[in-house]
Parts: sequence; structure tokens; C-alpha cells
Amino acid sequence: MSQAIQNIAAAAASDKGATDTTMSQAIKAAAPRKPGKGKAKPAAPASAPAQQPAQQPAKRPAPEQRGPITMADAVALCPHQGLANNLARTFALESVDMLHVRTTTDQSIREGAAALTDTLNERALAMHLQRIVGAFVGSAYGAGKFYSDKVTQARDLTAKIANEDRDEDREGVSGFDSRATRARQFAGEMGIQAATLLAAAEGALDAYEHLTGETWKPYDTRRPDNTRTVSRRAAAEEMDAFNK
Repeated sequence: MSQAIQNIAAAAASDKGATDTTMSQAIKAAAPRKPGKGKAKPAAPASAPAQQPAQQPAKRPAPEQRGPITMADAVALCPHQGLANNLARTFALESVDMLHVRTTTDQSIREGAAALTDTLNERALAMHLQRIVGAFVGSAYGAGKFYSDKVTQARDLTAKIANEDRDEDREGVSGFDSRATRARQFAGEMGIQAATLLAAAEGALDAYEHLTGETWKPYDTRRPDNTRTVSRRAAAEEMDAFNK
């Protein structure tokens, strides 16, 4: 009986020793390991980069404001009666009687104004006529600018043919000559149209002066440039005097 008790005690002691060994190994595995000597420590997580302030967009310079379109601007671009006659003769176009267009437009605006005098006072009628004349002048200016651009294009195409370096017995670029011809023809047609609209604008100016007793002037919508110094404004005004 005593021998059995001894065997049981020995077995229990053996099991306890095994259990202690297993538990100690588990504790060691779970414990954090210290870095060994000479080994680099793990890098700390990088901090988020500091947020840069938003860069302010560069201020664009204010676009230069163009002055109002004057009758002189339209006259400088549109053909006069003599040039219009020459264009009509050269390109076989219908000639324009600019005096007739001018007189007819003048009379038409006067008749239209007469129908408004019962309900419009002098100031309102003058403002209405000012806008109408401005539309006529702007139309003539636009047609004259378009005509001038087409003349430049026709001249460039014609000069390119004349300066083409090729033998006399060899034909030029296929279709290029006809393209220049069409450009000259189109420029001539635009010249007749510009001359017609110029005459209409002149008739509108005549009607305005007859009805209001004043010479028409374009309405200037530009805002004064307060950023310029007094000396700069004076210099600009003095330079403008050379253009008058």
C-alpha cells in the first residue's frame, strides 16, 4: 500500500514539473523581446507631413480696355466711292451708289423718329438715336475690318504665286492659282459691302445731327483707371493728342 502511494506521489511530481516547464515556455514566448546589441531599433512611424498653405493664384493684369468705335475708325477701313467703283469694275460686281444709300438711310431714320415724338421726350429720343447710330457705325467698322483682312489674305496668296521658285515650263501647285483668284474675288465683294454700310452709317449720322442739333459721338463705357498715377494719366493724354 505504501509502495502505491509513493508511485502516485512520484507521478504527480513529474506532471507538475512538466506543467511548470510548459507554462514558463509560454510566458517567455509571450513576453516582448529586447533588441540585441548592434541591431537597429524599429523605425517609428512617420508623422504626417505638415499641410502646406494653399498658394494664392497669381493676379492677372486687367485687360486693356478698347476705346469706343468712332466714325473715323470705320472710314479708315471701308472703301470710298472711287475705290468701290474700281472694285465693281475689276471684279464684275454690282456698283454701289453710296450717295443714294446715305440719303435713303437719313430719310428712313427721320421718318422713324417722327413716329416716336408723341411718346418720347427729347432726351429719350436722343438716347434712342444715339444707340441706332452706334449700331450703324459698328456695322460699318466690322465690315471694313473684315474687308481689310481679306485683302491682306488675297495679297499674301498672290505674292506667294509670284515668288514661287519654279521653271517656266513647269506648272505650279495644283489649284493654288485658283485659290488666290477666289480670294481676290471675295475680297472685292467684301469691299462693296463695306462701302455700302459705310454710306448707311454716314446717313445715320446726318439724321442724328438733323434731329438733335448735335454731332454724334460714341458712348464710352470704359471705366476710369484709378490705379494710374496723375503723371501717367497726363502722359497718356498728351500722347493721345498726336492721334487727334
